[in-house]
Amino acid sequence: MIKKKEFYSISVFAAAFFFAVFAALGAGSGLSPALAQAASEAGALPGNTNFIVDIAKNQTKAVVNVSVQAKIENAQHFQSPGRPFPFAPNQDPRFGAPGPRLQKGMGTGFVIDREGLILTNHHVVDGAENIKVRFQDDREYGAVLVGSDPKTDIALIKISDESGASLELPFLTLGDSDALQVGEWVVAIGNPFGLNHTVTAGIVSAKHRNIGSGPYDEFIQTDASINPGNSGGPLLNSKGEVVGINTAIFSGNAGGNIGIGFAVPINLAKSILEELKESGKVTRGWLGVMVQKLTPELAQAFKLNETRGALVGNVVPGSPADKGGIRRGDVIVGFAGKDVDRMEALPKLVAAIHPGDEVRVDVLREGEKKRLNIVIAVLEEKET
Repeated sequence: MIKKKEFYSISVFAAAFFFAVFAALGAGSGLSPALAQAASEAGALPGNTNFIVDIAKNQTKAVVNVSVQAKIENAQHFQSPGRPFPFAPNQDPRFGAPGPRLQKGMGTGFVIDREGLILTNHHVVDGAENIKVRFQDDREYGAVLVGSDPKTDIALIKISDESGASLELPFLTLGDSDALQVGEWVVAIGNPFGLNHTVTAGIVSAKHRNIGSGPYDEFIQTDASINPGNSGGPLLNSKGEVVGINTAIFSGNAGGNIGIGFAVPINLAKSILEELKESGKVTRGWLGVMVQKLTPELAQAFKLNETRGALVGNVVPGSPADKGGIRRGDVIVGFAGKDVDRMEALPKLVAAIHPGDEVRVDVLREGEKKRLNIVIAVLEEKET
């Protein structure tokens, strides 16, 4: 279970709970016809107020229940219908002696092509020895892991069908998460607490959320109801296109949905999809700097007129940054032709560069702008 700053990954961890029923949208929203039309024209409401019904009829066919079994060494667990909570050895005599055992888990995934490729979360299938997927019509298939990326919590699995017959599977269209607007309607489909193919709706509450789960945080925040078991399921726009992968919730002390959920933007998944298909993992670029936020106080100390950019707090000796001339105290304001307005933007820009490529890096040094050319290296697992 991922737990950082009270944020939780949302594969199933417990038995069934109560779930909320939300008010009808569109005609039942209480808006006058004239106001509803004006809102629709302004983009506040989709033109088709029955879009949730359409999605529930059509897109759910390509959403699957993902169940896994993973072997856990020297662990002691309370067994539940979902993935069990870990306990320390001998913490409670009811749980028996510690040792290797199979851990069961459940989440969601969605088909992205007719060949049976399925996107889900890394934490849903992490360590799985056996993966099964089940469709809405109760068809069930075995699946194999194609590739996985812990840093973005994205995994790609594929239906394993030995018959050789064409499966003709329904699949979802991947949309453009960059085009999402705050306030736009979205729909989530998943298996919260094992309640298969549950459809919920809400809006995009915010974009570019950093919740401290990793260096590439760029989550879509939504108030569409998602709970444990929704992990890996699609977040769709009003056209029925996938714009995110539901991944985490902030539950406070409630243990369930309180209207704050997070989805990995689908554009992030699309950027690594081909690499996951081909090699099973993601190779990222490495610059070799430690950066921090440029506060007004630091900007004043460095004699800068603005707080945009990433302040270099340290440079790794022998790194591409070191070889390319970046110094401690530099403020990186441009990378590979893109502006660096926020510190959080830099790791994502660097990671997207193919190792071995030379990029232009713009820095502010003692109030003057300098342009450096740096050859990016491979990010090794031990490097941050």
